[in-house]
Amino acid sequence: MNIAAAANETLAHNSNLLVYSAMAVYTLAFIAHLSEWVFGSRSKVARTAAALTTRDRAPAAVPAKAAQQGGGTAVLERPKVITKSAVGSRDVPDGPGAAGGTEKGDLYGRIAVSLTVLAWGLHVGGVITRALSVQRAPWGNMYEFSTTFAAVAVGIYLLLLTLRKNVRWIGLPLVTTVLLDLGLAVSVLYTASDQLVPALHSYWLWIHVSCAILSGAVLYLGAVATLLFLFRDRYEAKLSDPAGKQPGAFATSVLERLPSAASLDKFAYRVNATVFPLWTFTIIAGAIWAEAAWGRYWGWDPKEVWAFITWVGYACYLHARSTAGWKGRKAAWLGLIAFACYLFNYYGVNIFVTGLHSYAGV
Repeated sequence: MNIAAAANETLAHNSNLLVYSAMAVYTLAFIAHLSEWVFGSRSKVARTAAALTTRDRAPAAVPAKAAQQGGGTAVLERPKVITKSAVGSRDVPDGPGAAGGTEKGDLYGRIAVSLTVLAWGLHVGGVITRALSVQRAPWGNMYEFSTTFAAVAVGIYLLLLTLRKNVRWIGLPLVTTVLLDLGLAVSVLYTASDQLVPALHSYWLWIHVSCAILSGAVLYLGAVATLLFLFRDRYEAKLSDPAGKQPGAFATSVLERLPSAASLDKFAYRVNATVFPLWTFTIIAGAIWAEAAWGRYWGWDPKEVWAFITWVGYACYLHARSTAGWKGRKAAWLGLIAFACYLFNYYGVNIFVTGLHSYAGV
C-alpha cells in the first residue's frame, strides 16, 4: 500500500468517526428538543399567548368607559378572537413555539439548537473528509448522498434561524429525521471509499447532484411544514365548531404551540416555490450529463422518469396553490404526494428498480 492510499484510508476512517460523533451529538439534541416540548406542555403562557397576541394586533380601543359620539355614548366591545383561519389569511395568531413561553422550555430549546450546531459541524467535517478521501464530490453513492443531504437540510435550518425566522418548531422532526437518515446510511447504505466509473468523472457530478441535494433538502422542509399544516388546520377547525368533537389534551398541548395553519401553509408554499426552478434545472442538467455520458438526453430510464414525475407533482401543487378551489388541504396533499415521489425516486428506484443509474451505486 503506497502512502497516498494509506492517507486516503485514514481520511475515510476519520470521516466515519466524525459521522458517528455527529450522530451522538444529534441524539443529545433530540433529547433537548424533546425536553423543550415537554416542559412547554400546556403551560399557562402557552394557553394565553394566542389571546394576548390577538389583542395586541387588534385596533386600539378607546379607553375604558366609553366614547362620545355626537353627544351620545357608544360602548366598545372587546374584539372577538377568531380561531379558524381562512386559507391564506392571518386571523389566527401563531402559537408561542415549542417552549410554550416557559423559561425552562426555552432553555432546553436553546441547548438543543447549540447541540445541533455542534453536531452539524462534526457532520460537515465528516462529509468534507469523505470528499478528501475519494478526491471527488462526496455524493457518488447512496451513503454519501444520504450524509450530504442530511448535512444540507440541517444547514438550511440553521441558516433560517440565523436570519431570525420562526422555524424552531422544525427542530424536533428535523433532528429525528436526520438521525434516521444517518442510521440507515451507516448501517445499510454504507459503501467503502472508492472511485467512480469513468462515465461519472465529469464536472456535471458537481452541478447536477449538488442541485438535487439542495432541492431535496428544501423540499423536505416544505414537506414537514405541509404535514404540520394538515394537523394544525384540523385542530383549528375543531376549535371553531362548538358542536363538533374538541381536540384531545395531547393534541391541544402540541398543536396550540405551532404557527397558525395559514403561517404553515404560507411557509410551505414559499419554500417549494423558491426551490422549484432549481429542481427544474436539476432535471435539465441531468439530461445534459446523460447526453455527454450515454449519447442521448432522454432515455426513459427509471431515475429520469421519476425525477420528471416529481417535477410534475410539484408543478401541480404550485398550480393548485394558486387556484381558489384547490388551496389549503387539497393543495397540501398534492405537495406531500410530490415529496413522496422524490423519496421513491431516491430509495425505491435506487434499491428496487434496475436502470442505468445502478452502476453508480446510487
